[in-house]
Amino acid sequence: MRYDRQGIMPEIGFDGQKKLSAARILVVGAGGLGCPVLQYLAGAGIGTLGIIDHDCVNISNLHRQILYATVDAGKQKAVIAKERLLQLNPDITMNAYPEELTEKNVLGLFSDYDIIVDGTDNFATKFLINDAAG
Repeated sequence: MRYDRQGIMPEIGFDGQKKLSAARILVVGAGGLGCPVLQYLAGAGIGTLGIIDHDCVNISNLHRQILYATVDAGKQKAVIAKERLLQLNPDITMNAYPEELTEKNVLGLFSDYDIIVDGTDNFATKFLINDAAG
């Protein structure tokens, strides 16, 4: 029932939904860019979603980081995002990585996923993602 609206679309259908349910996507960054991406992917029924973000929720960002609330201030973004997304869709697998993406962990993290989404806002991390995913 959760995916009925998607299933009636000829572009998706039952077979397409099965593919979405088997997909493994890692979103790097759970801030202003990553939050809406994560919400849509979780809602669509992506089978496994990973979130990597080493930062904590800051009240000054709540207007654009839509997964968080005032009570989340100071908590790890990846952990809170996982909790909120599982409330939206408890039928998916969520992995939270509350750590910084570095040259030491990037290949190990990326190897578990089919698609990497760059939701970051700094060039050093963007270049690291591009080099590792390419």
